[in-house]
Amino acid sequence: MNDVAVLEIGIQAMWVATKVAAPILVMALGIGLFVGLMQSVTQIQEVTLTFVPKFVGIAFVFAVGGNWMLNEIVTFTRVLFESIPSLLG
Repeated sequence: MNDVAVLEIGIQAMWVATKVAAPILVMALGIGLFVGLMQSVTQIQEVTLTFVPKFVGIAFVFAVGGNWMLNEIVTFTRVLFESIPSLLG
């Protein structure tokens, strides 16, 4: 196993992590921006007001895209385990 293979596996792992985390982060960012804007307009500064919509939005993302996320992670892991013999020999 050489350094190029290690770097390639690391880049693939970061790419899969980015693809899986992006929908969750975008949803949390969008909801946080919207709630923050509404809090500044209405001058209601309640901490729990930001938590509940983010929680619901992230739960929605998991419900809709959870199967795809899990499939991406399992596929990457399966390919990685299948490539072990070629990496060692």
